[in-house]
Amino acid sequence: MTAQPTAVITGAARGIGAAVVRRLRADGWNVVAVDLCDDDPAVPYPLGTADELRTLAEDGDGITVLTGDVRERAVLDTAVQQALDQHGRLDAAIGAAAVILGGRPLWETTDEQWDTLFDIDVRGLLNLARAAVPAMLPARQGRFVALASAAAHHGLWHLGAYCAAKHAVLGLVRGMAADLKGSGVSAVAVSPGSTRTDMLRATAALYQLDDVQSLGAHQLVDRLLEPEEVAAAVAWASSPDASAFNGTVLHADGGFTG
Repeated sequence: MTAQPTAVITGAARGIGAAVVRRLRADGWNVVAVDLCDDDPAVPYPLGTADELRTLAEDGDGITVLTGDVRERAVLDTAVQQALDQHGRLDAAIGAAAVILGGRPLWETTDEQWDTLFDIDVRGLLNLARAAVPAMLPARQGRFVALASAAAHHGLWHLGAYCAAKHAVLGLVRGMAADLKGSGVSAVAVSPGSTRTDMLRATAALYQLDDVQSLGAHQLVDRLLEPEEVAAAVAWASSPDASAFNGTVLHADGGFTG
């Protein structure tokens, strides 16, 4: 078993996921970084690429990359097994894979949009939990960290299905935390606000905005957050020091007001 803690991170090719990979690696973690690395016909904006994922591995030793879809349980089983085979341990599972869809009233949401949001943003976390939690239980330590959103706490105009999916993320985390009682493993959600990512640019496009800057006005910091700021919260939530936060939410949202 290596002395360094080890994490599996989904949605790792870019944005907050990539920032978390870099932050944990800088803190001395080993990381298995997972991403689809392909576009999805149901998602009308480009997703992370294989080149972006490979760039993470070029940052130095300790980062293993895996291409795969979080909707497929076997992909997460493989990621966890790689962590165990290469490093002998799994200390954190961090679910950052997500998409955003919307732009119309909730009642005009298509079945395809609804299913895509729940399959990636929620079922992807369930698959990660199914793969990772049993691997952490024997050591009686570990952290499951799910990226939720300010949308998990506010109703957002023309993003009703996305809000519903992110509210479901909170339910998943809280229910899992109850099941983990006394195990030494904990589950926590981190809810970012408007963060300078490709997903936020997709959000601006749904709102027919020319740029993302105006979205920062909804936060008390009066600016957009940077992915590294959210990654700092995720890194802390992944640490042994965060044991008291089982079943709770860290609001890394800059004071988002909706």
